[in-house]
Amino acid sequence: MIEILNPTEVSRAKETGALVATILQTLKSRSTVGTNLLEIDQWAKAMILEAGAQSCYVDYAPSFGRGPFGHYICTGVNDAVLHGLPHDYALADGDLLSLDLAVLLDGVAADSAISFIVGESKPAESVALIDATERALAAGIAAARPGARIGDLSHAIGTVLSAAGYSINTEFGGHGIGSTMHQDPHVSNTGRAGRGYKLRPGLLLALEPWVMVDTAELVTDDDGWTLRSVTGCRTAHSEHTIAITDTGAEILTLPKQ
Repeated sequence: MIEILNPTEVSRAKETGALVATILQTLKSRSTVGTNLLEIDQWAKAMILEAGAQSCYVDYAPSFGRGPFGHYICTGVNDAVLHGLPHDYALADGDLLSLDLAVLLDGVAADSAISFIVGESKPAESVALIDATERALAAGIAAARPGARIGDLSHAIGTVLSAAGYSINTEFGGHGIGSTMHQDPHVSNTGRAGRGYKLRPGLLLALEPWVMVDTAELVTDDDGWTLRSVTGCRTAHSEHTIAITDTGAEILTLPKQ
């Protein structure tokens, strides 16, 4: 299903996006050396419920996971890049942490992910990974406008990731979003310009470039959810929800400055 939101629904989506951004930035500030991933999950739960919102994850049970997910946020550390199931792990200095959060507020969902390094150590490899995903995300957003094709966004994202030297996995990518978290169209992290669905005002998309240092192959953890790099290399993931407007795209999950 491809859902086109009316102006009232887009306005509500902005509120949802602002909530997601606020929660993620709060969690980032609290995630220090020694913080447990289960603490992060509980903090996310408290903020979601306090806002009168609903988690998109707790009851989520797609075919690719051992569902239901049962937690409020995805927490990926180092080699874990997607669908990281929170577990009993205390963050260490230099860990690369990815947080992925989707919530539903007033009937509209928003989805965003951030990756950052915990503590004082800043491994160059991790810095480069995060930078590449953030630049690819910005390129995808810049390509989003009425009349553009999904392939234009995929091509823009993939061009940045490939130029940075990373292989691109096409099993998981961005997606449409609206009254539910995951909708059509799929937005691959690489593709051919001029192909695919034509963007229209009112369409919401979650764009999410992610890469791994030396592989494009994933392995599923024993928990049935967490996707890791098959080689154990580090990974990073960046995501924003955007709304297609009459003139371009508006980022709904941008943190307040």
